[in-house]
Amino acid sequence: MYVTTITALLIKFLMTLVFGWLTFGLMDGNLLSWVLFVGVIGTVLNYLAGDLVVLPKFGNIVASVGDGVMGALVAYIISLLIPAFVVSLTSLVIFAILIAAGEFFFHQFLIKSDKVAP
Repeated sequence: MYVTTITALLIKFLMTLVFGWLTFGLMDGNLLSWVLFVGVIGTVLNYLAGDLVVLPKFGNIVASVGDGVMGALVAYIISLLIPAFVVSLTSLVIFAILIAAGEFFFHQFLIKSDKVAP
């Protein structure tokens, strides 16, 4: 199976967006526009740091946990910078767990695919 980088990023973004909506939208009552913003920033940073640097060097589990922590950290920092975006500790923890679990399976999918174009 051939997966392009664009397809992989789209899958990663949609996963982040759904998990963000479940936690920050439904649990914390944030607007979809702010959840979308968090999804874009989180996807880009997790791809650059997690998929390109951590995954090849340290493996799937470390990269998945790192992606979850980074996703929650991104959401927290955005909540500090933008008063309209509010998060709770509960939503941050659940978001981190969902991202870590999703990324674990996403990384397995990428590894099994023939090639992800650089």
